[in-house]
Amino acid sequence: MANTTKLNVIFGDVTLGLSGPGFHYIFAYDRGGLESLVQYGKEWLYRTPKPAFWRATTDNDRGNGFSNKSAVWLGADLFSACTQIDVAVDGQAIPLPIAPENNKYTDHETAEMVAVTFTYTTTTVPATTVTVTYTVDATGKITVATHYNGATGLPELPVVGLRFVMPTPATGFDYVGLSGETYPDRMAGGRPGTYHIDGMPVTPYMVPQECGMHMDNDQVTVTRATTQNNADPDRTSYSLTVRQAGKPFAFSCLPYTPEELENATHIEELPAERRTVLTVYGATRGVGGIDSWGADVEPQYHVAGDQDHDFSFVIDGTIKY
Repeated sequence: MANTTKLNVIFGDVTLGLSGPGFHYIFAYDRGGLESLVQYGKEWLYRTPKPAFWRATTDNDRGNGFSNKSAVWLGADLFSACTQIDVAVDGQAIPLPIAPENNKYTDHETAEMVAVTFTYTTTTVPATTVTVTYTVDATGKITVATHYNGATGLPELPVVGLRFVMPTPATGFDYVGLSGETYPDRMAGGRPGTYHIDGMPVTPYMVPQECGMHMDNDQVTVTRATTQNNADPDRTSYSLTVRQAGKPFAFSCLPYTPEELENATHIEELPAERRTVLTVYGATRGVGGIDSWGADVEPQYHVAGDQDHDFSFVIDGTIKY
């Protein structure tokens, strides 16, 4: 029997809502991104996901001057704005359905698939763009495709990724990939397998810096046990899974943004854990380690600013844990 399930599509004045059994997503035009990701009544977003260009500076970065040469990407990580939004329903592009354009739709619109593309313009000189397309099907599965446009004159990047900030701390995460903390130039010791991590460990460096990267993953499942909804009586742990879309991805799952790590000069200056920061990476610079006083990362582990970078992944639909 053919699957007759369809997405419910809600054309708001400044938002686009998509819902089905067990899920409800809201794309906000004014905020420039996916504003709400609810599965089985649990909210997974504290902020709209944004392109990630920065990872916290390491001792090796400081030693070889990388953070000075590529500092524009810290500003881009913080302040790049959404400058264009495109919507397609069942493969057909439509005018941006904001008021009054949305008035032509009813309150019972449906579709088999909806794609929303957000284009972000960086604060760099020269500027470039990053597009993030969310394609949602009737099961609630979200396929996320990110494209960074390389531009001549831009310095090397620390990372190219997409950052999700979740409302409460994770109790842990499970992933299928390489064991331990790995980076593009630190993968030889990692063994493929399935691994569980309690909490969101931060390497206790005296000076907080980049840590927690996991390379070459098939999937990661983040588990939380608390919400910000005081009216929610359910205290059962719940999970969200991100899996590869044809190509393994890298990720980190930490209680801090790169800027929070960057701002702390000693580990005791880090704030209390309040959020989960899950970043999915399509490209990440190596960490070096040949020495900490001037040796650059080997050439094959650089991330060029003048070249395009693409990556995709899937946020699973309504799989209840």
